[in-house]
Amino acid sequence: MTTVPAASLTTAAQRQANAWLRGPAPLIAGWCLLFFPVYRAAWQGEWQDEAHAHAPLIGLIVLALLWRLRARLAVLPAPTFAVPGLGLLLAGLALAVIGDVQEIPALALAAQMPVLAGLLLARHGLPGLRLAWFPLVYLAFMIPLPGILIDALTQPLKEMISLATAQILHAAGYPAAHSGVVLVVGQYQLLIADACSGLHSFMALLALGVLYVHLTPRSGAWHKAALLLAVVPVALAANLLRVVVLALLTFHAGDAAGRQWHEMAGIVMFLVAFAGLLGLDAALAKLRKRSAA
Repeated sequence: MTTVPAASLTTAAQRQANAWLRGPAPLIAGWCLLFFPVYRAAWQGEWQDEAHAHAPLIGLIVLALLWRLRARLAVLPAPTFAVPGLGLLLAGLALAVIGDVQEIPALALAAQMPVLAGLLLARHGLPGLRLAWFPLVYLAFMIPLPGILIDALTQPLKEMISLATAQILHAAGYPAAHSGVVLVVGQYQLLIADACSGLHSFMALLALGVLYVHLTPRSGAWHKAALLLAVVPVALAANLLRVVVLALLTFHAGDAAGRQWHEMAGIVMFLVAFAGLLGLDAALAKLRKRSAA
């Protein structure tokens, strides 16, 4: 029977404790503790809106990405000068307090970025900041868009969807017309609501597309750029399909069927749009292989 010296056990335990402290676990725990009031307020307010319903998922993805980097962060040497990181951390905390007290959710949630950057800089220096740049930038998808911008974009999008749907149905032989955001199909009048503009789904799809491009290896910048640029037309096309199906169901099966579809159409549209991105990704990959052959 081999006896392990107590000093060796103590040293091993210290190493494990130091590795844990150097990893992202304390950083994640402190970050969640600091921003718990902000998250609670957003959960009761902004995140109840369909436009920002994806924000909690963004937070979970950022935590998962940081945890994925835990081994690489743990081996980074401690910075010799942590004052810049601490200064950035304090500035971010001040923004979070101001945003929470003044009830400005965008400011409070945006404060996550300087706080996380300050923690990384203070604990791991510039190498840590460079290593975790993507989770840091990805936090921007949690920041709600200004209401004035949403209003400015939503109305034109609704009118465009209404016009395009009326033209498609009319070309297919249906008695369809539109007036502004009101779509007329036979005896039914359908009001194109804000949710049907596609803006809300576009933001969620853009966030998912950026994550997909980051996690999936690509051969060149042009491939990544093409996928990201395709988010806009893919989201618009999927949303147009959503409204066309809604109009057809209402025309053939009545209001009840249309309302039932409307309740589940958001998820279906999102899945269709993401499937479109995957199809485009596969097509670009095949095109690259053919051009390289």
